Amino acid sequence: MLTIKRLAIDTYPENTAFLLRRSNGYSAEQFQALRKIRVSGESAEILATLALVDEPLLLKPGEIGLGEQAFRRLGLPEGTCVAVEQARPPASLEFVRRKIDGDTLEDDEIAAIIRDIAAHLYSPMEIGAFLVACAGFMSTQETLAMTRAMAKLGNRFDWKAPLVVDKHCIGGIPGNRTSMIVVPIVAAHGLIMPKTSSRAITSPSGTADTMEVLANVDLSEEAMRAIVAREKAVLAWGGRVNLSPADDVLISVERPLRIDTFDQMVASILSKKLSAGSTHLVLDIPVGPTAKVRTQDEAVRLRKLFEHVADKLGLVTDIVITDGSQPVGNGVGPVLEARDVMAVLRNDADAPPDLREHALFLAGRVLDFDPALRGGRGYARAMDLLASGKALAAMERLIEAQGRQPIRYAPGEHVHEVRAEEGGRVTAIDCHRIARIARLAGAPMDKGAGIDLLHKVGAEVRKGQSLYRIHAQSATGLGFARDLAAEDSGYEVTQ
Repeated sequence: MLTIKRLAIDTYPENTAFLLRRSNGYSAEQFQALRKIRVSGESAEILATLALVDEPLLLKPGEIGLGEQAFRRLGLPEGTCVAVEQARPPASLEFVRRKIDGDTLEDDEIAAIIRDIAAHLYSPMEIGAFLVACAGFMSTQETLAMTRAMAKLGNRFDWKAPLVVDKHCIGGIPGNRTSMIVVPIVAAHGLIMPKTSSRAITSPSGTADTMEVLANVDLSEEAMRAIVAREKAVLAWGGRVNLSPADDVLISVERPLRIDTFDQMVASILSKKLSAGSTHLVLDIPVGPTAKVRTQDEAVRLRKLFEHVADKLGLVTDIVITDGSQPVGNGVGPVLEARDVMAVLRNDADAPPDLREHALFLAGRVLDFDPALRGGRGYARAMDLLASGKALAAMERLIEAQGRQPIRYAPGEHVHEVRAEEGGRVTAIDCHRIARIARLAGAPMDKGAGIDLLHKVGAEVRKGQSLYRIHAQSATGLGFARDLAAEDSGYEVTQ
């Protein structure tokens, strides 16, 4: 038996346990065998990857160190005695091997894999093998089975209402922060819209990162329920309330491998919406040469897959294919995006017109779910709520209810202007390139880092005129972003 010691080491997403190489009663051969161990005590147990320690100041003989994830998931206090034994591989790994061989799996086999992934019984390598096998081929039934299995795990909200609306974009377009405009418009109308959003993984900002500039987004389930009961809506980080936890584990492996297939996208998005208690969903699929979806044919195929799975799960969807040929709005990065959102809600004369129009379009589609509105009246209603200031007032109430951000964030003080090498018309902007430059500047971890776009497609620029401004909160971040922009600004200017 060993006693637990909590080690302040972040090993996300893995459970990691630490043992002294010597003086614990294990031989070198046993250490080699124990690549993954089962740690159990009282009524709790976890599987963890084993790391060996040679520094006696970190651990004492008779102690087992647990990284932050393993300690939290085991749920036992420091000093508790636990047993350690070699872990048997999950039985569901046999299904993964069959999938690698090209087999089509049954619903219960998919469900077993997803349960074991959510329980952190798989290593990243094993998860990667499953994802790559699925990327090779997944049947529509397998996609449906995966979505169902993911939605059954973790929390699932029930808002006790026949109409709970949501809006989601598949991503890939910098600055496309429409949710923070749609939600207060819909709340001002009176529909229930509990919007849970993710933090950025590969983008310069997620909705949660941008909303955090204005308000607290790390809300408990109880706080979310109270805010929705009072304000009809919320704009919160979904990671706190444990919605579709298997999806979070899968994403942590998908992103480094750059795996983002349509099947996994459908399972990820729809499982989260079902867990959040949504009954009606507007889904935005932007299409463009540097977006996630590059062609109209691909967009139609993805829309049909979303519609099929959503229909089987009882989720009403309105799926729209939109222009994803360039960034939306002017700001890319949390502070700059929050500035644009509030400018639209305040009806400022200099608010980005493309962000305003796209948000109104999507808000109108959401409002069209309301049976009390006559057909096609959603857009006009959305315009009225925005122009009258009622949407702004709803946003201010949400900010107060969630907790106004006490820190006054500002654009990063380290600035670099990226200028046109030749005069002419802006004919294209590379969404992927702009996102990479903004991330190298420090977004989203540095709230003030990002890019201020000064010209969009169609604009006439002179040689030497600024195309965009990079903001960073450190000279190092600015240097990284400046160097990448010097290789390729992401702008195409044609004479």
